[in-house]
Amino acid sequence: MILLDTHALVWLDGGQAELGRSSRGAADDALRQGRLAVSAISFWEIARLVQAQRVDVRLPAEAWRRDLIDVGLLEVAIDGRIGILAAQLEDLHRDPADRFIVATAIASGATLMTADQRILAWHGELSRLDARA
Repeated sequence: MILLDTHALVWLDGGQAELGRSSRGAADDALRQGRLAVSAISFWEIARLVQAQRVDVRLPAEAWRRDLIDVGLLEVAIDGRIGILAAQLEDLHRDPADRFIVATAIASGATLMTADQRILAWHGELSRLDARA
């Protein structure tokens, strides 16, 4: 399974060039196989970014979320296990949303597709894919 970081989801949905060709192909393949996912916290992040006018998605946040789920994107809920794991991630930066996303990927056994340099350079046990590739 591939778990998209928030920016990778926005880049994929918007057809943005920041998402590399290899990553786009991997995401498309995962979607066709029913193995493309996002942490529920990413929708919170998107809603906040839309309110702050830092991101523009094609619909209101809830309708955008529903459309993505309707085409097969899996939404992984944050449960207590993920919350505890997020708190215990050693040497990962303090951004709570990123901690939840990393913990979700680890708990789900997913590969995290991200362009976040701090996550890509993190020494922890996490399968990751540079979204720019």
